[in-house]
Amino acid sequence: MTLGMIWTIILRFAIQDISVEEMTAKEGLLLWCQRKTAPYKNVNVQNFHLSWRDGLAFCALIHRHRPDLLDYSKLSKDNPLENLNLAFDIAEKYLDIPRMLDPEDLLTNEKPDERQIMTYVSCYYHAFQGAMQAEMAANRICKVLKVNQDNERLMEEYERLASDLLEWIRRTLPWLESRQSGNSLVAVQKKLEEYREYRRKHKPPRVEQKAKLETNFNTLQTKLRLSNRPAYMPTEGRMITDIQRAWNGLLGCEKTFEEWLLAELMRLERLEHLAKKFKHKADIHEAWTSGKEEMLSSQDYKNCKIFELKAMKKKHEAFESDLAAHQDRVEQIAAIAQELNALDYWDSAAVNGRCQKICDQWDRLGTLTQQRRHGMDEAEKVLERVDSLHLEFAKRAAPFNNWLDGTREDLVDMFIVHTLDEIQGLIDAHAQFKATLGEADKEFTSIISLIHECESFAKQYNVPGATINPYTNLTGKDVQSKWNEVKTLVPQRDQTLQDELKKQENNEALRRQFAEKSNQVGPWIERQMDAVAAIGMGMQGSLEEQLSRLREYEEAVYQFKPHLEELERINQQIQESFVFENRYTQYTMETLRVGWEQLVTSVNRTINEVENQILTRDSKGITQEQLNEFRASFNHFDKSRTGRLNPEEFKNCLISLGYSVGQDKQGEIDFQRILSIVDPNASGYVQFDCFLDFMTRESTDVDTAEQVIDSFRILAADKPYILPEELRRELPPDQAEYCIQRMQPYSGIDAVQGALDYM
Repeated sequence: MTLGMIWTIILRFAIQDISVEEMTAKEGLLLWCQRKTAPYKNVNVQNFHLSWRDGLAFCALIHRHRPDLLDYSKLSKDNPLENLNLAFDIAEKYLDIPRMLDPEDLLTNEKPDERQIMTYVSCYYHAFQGAMQAEMAANRICKVLKVNQDNERLMEEYERLASDLLEWIRRTLPWLESRQSGNSLVAVQKKLEEYREYRRKHKPPRVEQKAKLETNFNTLQTKLRLSNRPAYMPTEGRMITDIQRAWNGLLGCEKTFEEWLLAELMRLERLEHLAKKFKHKADIHEAWTSGKEEMLSSQDYKNCKIFELKAMKKKHEAFESDLAAHQDRVEQIAAIAQELNALDYWDSAAVNGRCQKICDQWDRLGTLTQQRRHGMDEAEKVLERVDSLHLEFAKRAAPFNNWLDGTREDLVDMFIVHTLDEIQGLIDAHAQFKATLGEADKEFTSIISLIHECESFAKQYNVPGATINPYTNLTGKDVQSKWNEVKTLVPQRDQTLQDELKKQENNEALRRQFAEKSNQVGPWIERQMDAVAAIGMGMQGSLEEQLSRLREYEEAVYQFKPHLEELERINQQIQESFVFENRYTQYTMETLRVGWEQLVTSVNRTINEVENQILTRDSKGITQEQLNEFRASFNHFDKSRTGRLNPEEFKNCLISLGYSVGQDKQGEIDFQRILSIVDPNASGYVQFDCFLDFMTRESTDVDTAEQVIDSFRILAADKPYILPEELRRELPPDQAEYCIQRMQPYSGIDAVQGALDYM
């Protein structure tokens, strides 16, 4: 009784005030010991008796709080007495803990006294309580500091990502805002490819970086709010709004940059076309002006005879007419050069130089022409004769020759059209041109008559050199040749236009022909697909009637195939004619082919399904009513009309047919067993054929192996073997031979020759 009172006092004043995580005093003290000794080797505190016998636990507590008092690494569990004495001596000498326990008692007792050890260990707890409070305070500080460190890390990460993203946007914006194309089509195309490369490779990582930045910011704000800390304010210029504003600016620059690239591409293509046109016209003009300045600068008229002077003057007048006729060409060249400058053509300097050269040369030609005319007018005072016929020819032949050159160029000009309206416009323009040929023929007749009149005059008056026209290089043969060429090109142009018209009319007819046929074939295929699908649902008459109708549809499909082949032929003609669109129909040959293949597949598959159902019905002996019931149940749960059920739909179907498939564990086991039968390949779906086979096996009798053996025993008159002649007598010939070839010889003691084992 006295010991009990002592223990009560100890428990009340030494142990009861021990509190660790709201546990009892004993549990709290044990948990404290486990935590303090956890890092130490060979120490495993599980109780207050056996766990302390080797003394290592006491030494671990002392070393944990006062590592200066002992070297734990030198201790061994093989020296328990030495360990206990060391711990008790150090506790008594340095920690003021009296030696309450006897090491020999701890080692000799099978189970040391738990209360004694608790009392002694509680002294350690109280001795180290100050250190524990410091440790708790340190832990609390570390926890707060860790939260701060994590938040600061997120802040630094945000600042780093924000700075990097804003810096990337800052570096990218000048490139997107740049409008320097170098006025080169190749350079713009390269810029466009660089922009596409930027959108594919460079920007996506930045999109991810922006998303990560916003996520980190939101996470940081949430952590700060949960820890009752003020919200994080990024440095100036790195707010989320600043980043979004910069990002929006980037998006705007991307949009305007892409629009500029496309517009610049179109502008430069237009410039390339104008540049080629400028070069073409400039080449023609320079070829025409070649040698003209030298000719106009010559003063050969001062040393010629009178008739030669007259000829030179008339020739000069003809040249003036020709010069005036070329004025339009010079103006066209200048207009093209002006447009190239307005569009900022990359080689505008060369264009301007060449245009200026042409204009300067044109001005010089005009000045030289006037100067030469003035000199000839002065010489005309002493010269008398003028060959009026040659002059008239030169003046009329030059513009007519220019007209012939332009007309020949127009008649051989190539064209590309795609519609009837386009070719009809060309035919109308050509018709308007042909209406002017009458006046041109009159002009040609007049010019040729001048040559005839000149030849007649020269012959009549014997004028030497009269057949040579000094005023122009053109001859009657040149005009005649060009006029004949024009008359030859006109019907050729007519034929070319008519051929193109026929081609376009043929293309239009092919479009209409294909549309008319496809608008019949397409709906027909769709109707047949719907009809076959309706039969496939299995609710229209008996299986034989369904099979008969399917055979009819199969025959109708193959009878209809020539229509599809005709469409293929029309489509081939359309492709060979390069017709790529048809506004008269929504069907294409590809969609019709796919529809036809689906129809043929659907018919064959449905016929096969119905034949399998008939085979199942006849072999299993089920009635048409049962089959209809199975089909109706299957169709009821086949909501998508795909001809198959998923596991949940199949389970509901079984329940509707009276199967007890509960929601408990046994019900799930039964259902999985059934599902493994109807879906052996684990495809995740149950086809109707598998469903029907399962239902017929569940509802009809099945010939077992025992029944088959009993049947053979009856045929063998209860003998353990059967003879070949008995099989041939009782079974059809083919089945009898089948059994004879596959049965093993009977080897019993009562075997006879030829006996077969039917067991």
